[in-house]
Amino acid sequence: MRDKLEVAYSQANWSNFRSMRKKAQEIVNALGEIKRSAIVHGSLARGDVDEQSDIDILVQNEVSTQLVESNLEANGFHAYLREVAQATPVHSPKAHIYLDNEQKIAVTIPMLPLRSLEAEFYRFGGTAGPKELMDQARVPGCTKRLTLIEPTEQGHTESSIIGREAWTANLLGISVKIVEERIRVLERRGKVGRTGIFLKILVPDEMSFEEALTIEARTNPALRRTLRLRRR
Repeated sequence: MRDKLEVAYSQANWSNFRSMRKKAQEIVNALGEIKRSAIVHGSLARGDVDEQSDIDILVQNEVSTQLVESNLEANGFHAYLREVAQATPVHSPKAHIYLDNEQKIAVTIPMLPLRSLEAEFYRFGGTAGPKELMDQARVPGCTKRLTLIEPTEQGHTESSIIGREAWTANLLGISVKIVEERIRVLERRGKVGRTGIFLKILVPDEMSFEEALTIEARTNPALRRTLRLRRR
């Protein structure tokens, strides 16, 4: 699909978008000074949300997870589920704080500095910071269907990124390498289905994320090696 498809939003679409953005802004504001490095990513940044869309917030810098949690709790946001996840042995382990029973509202904190490709992964899908949230601004980004979403006054346009990898990378301000990687991963997922992640640890309420990661590393050589190499 090379031509752009025009999509116009209904009043229900706009209402859902504004409602989700308001909730995201409340959570970001609850982070206090940490909010300067917080972004919303995915469909909520692009604007093409629906009833199944999530509110995904990433704190880009490595910060104390306990500080993030205490700020959220002080502003009335309760953690329903807490977990540490790591996509592959070379990825940064991340703390996920889910703020609802359905696990559709999440705050993510990297527990090691993000590698450049990991940071670009989020920009591939579209990211909006505190200013964009305040201004209700939408940004371009790509979906898991390998479709580029570009916001318009009426809604958005959709076009394929296949065969336009360099152009897409330039538009989004990312490397061609991450665009090619996402195409490879998502096309494979379309053929064989979603594969499991390397690590997922449920963290009990009485334990910090850092403690859970340290305990896991004692019996997980791959995780222990990643922590040792990345903390040098």
